[in-house]
Order: sequence, then structure tokens, then C-alpha cells
Amino acid sequence: MKYTEEHEWLRVEDDVVVVGITAHAAEQLGDVVFVELPDEGTTVSKDDEVVVIESVKAASDILAPLDGEIVEVNGAIVDEPGKVNDDPEGEAWFFKMKIEDLSELDDYMDEAAYRKFIG
Repeated sequence: MKYTEEHEWLRVEDDVVVVGITAHAAEQLGDVVFVELPDEGTTVSKDDEVVVIESVKAASDILAPLDGEIVEVNGAIVDEPGKVNDDPEGEAWFFKMKIEDLSELDDYMDEAAYRKFIG
């Protein structure tokens, strides 16, 4: 997995990149009460706002980590936003995207670097 400074994780599965938020981010947000996901088929550019997430503490936007197309979204977290707190780095992924160049992931942190980043 790779990690962004915005506390997103990225995992390659076959030819798509799965995107979610880290356990650290979920902990900082507190109890998640609302998630709005992008539409499948949406083309996004890096740093576009693609997800709205609200918790009892704050509302945040999740940014697209890469240029690509949203090919699948996780409707389960729309129906049960609390799953984001229960399993942020597993079943509570946000979306899957198809990107042109997987080498773009090299720009992001590995787990050891992310652990150091969050200190």
C-alpha cells in the first residue's frame, strides 16, 4: 500500500487502484455519520474533491490522489458510514479508479514513511 499526506491509502488490485482513508484519519475524524461518493464513470484529476465525509467533529473532502476514472464506489459506506471507523483500511474503502500509469504511485509514501509522517 501507498499513503498520501492527506491520509489516504492506495492499494493496487489487478489494474485498478483502491482508495480509502487511513485508520489515523478515521480516528482524527471521530464517528463518521455521512459519506457522499462520486458517480462511477466520473473522470477525475489529481486533487479534485471527490468524496465528502462528515463526522460528529467535522466535514472533510477527500481528494483524488491521481488522474483517472472512478470505476467502482463502495455503496456500503454510504448506507452505513460508521464502517469507516470500524475498518477504514479494509472493507470501508471509498472508490476504485483506473489510472493510465501505475508508476505515479511511486510518488507516495510506503507504510514505514507514513508511520514516521504521522509520528
